[in-house]
Amino acid sequence: MNENRRIKREKKTIKAMISIYCSHHHGMTDKLCLACDELRQYSWKRLDKCLYGPDKPQCSSCPVHCYKPAMQQRVKTVMSYAGPKMVFRHPVLAMLHLVYGFKKDETVKAVSQ
Repeated sequence: MNENRRIKREKKTIKAMISIYCSHHHGMTDKLCLACDELRQYSWKRLDKCLYGPDKPQCSSCPVHCYKPAMQQRVKTVMSYAGPKMVFRHPVLAMLHLVYGFKKDETVKAVSQ
């Protein structure tokens, strides 16, 4: 299992985004509904198996698309809804996600060449 700081933070971020989405769309407050928890589990499994490990780029700029198309669409829906709200709900995670994304773009370019 690939449990470095980067992966742990990514898991925390995706769980926070799914929680925001689930609470607004499915009325869940204390826990995730079954569909959202399935998405969280799938996302975490993909993070555990990421080929880049600690040098993981943001998924949107990754040359390897490891999500199944249906799950990729679900994550995009969640992120497009929850992303703007992350600044107010989880400002530190939101800022780290943005800053680390800019920093890792260079890694993706170097690895994909």
